[in-house]
Amino acid sequence: MEVGVIWAVVGGALAVFLAGCGSAIGIGLAGQAANGVLSEDPKKFGSLLILAALPGTQGIYGFLFGIMVFMKLGFIGGAGLVSVTVGQGWLIFGASLPIAVTGLISGIHQGKVSAAGAGVAAKQPGDFMKAVIMSALVETYAVLGLLTSILLLNGITVA
Repeated sequence: MEVGVIWAVVGGALAVFLAGCGSAIGIGLAGQAANGVLSEDPKKFGSLLILAALPGTQGIYGFLFGIMVFMKLGFIGGAGLVSVTVGQGWLIFGASLPIAVTGLISGIHQGKVSAAGAGVAAKQPGDFMKAVIMSALVETYAVLGLLTSILLLNGITVA
């Protein structure tokens, strides 16, 4: 296998792995806080589920970007493996970094904000949507990372 393809695959896999790790950690943090509230008031499950699920989107973004990389390389879609120079492989690797890093960091921090939001849902149920909005603010940076990665990837031509 060509060295360029290897670097491109590593980049796509890194996007999936790091963004997925961010989501897993974030959901874990939010889920722990949500379970604490549920032990006192099981009726709040619906609200708490939303807060716990919010950090999961970063993993989805990383997964989608990884699929885009693997499609570009010809692993998916039946077109057959394309030829990728070392330089192109490094470009694809670099294009993977925005969603990989923002997915990791924002997933963890969105989990922390969602965990704090579980306290809002517990003590001020009427302000639940305020907690959701605060958590969604962190999401903005994962979306920007994904868009940057997509724009960079689309600018790379492979044979």
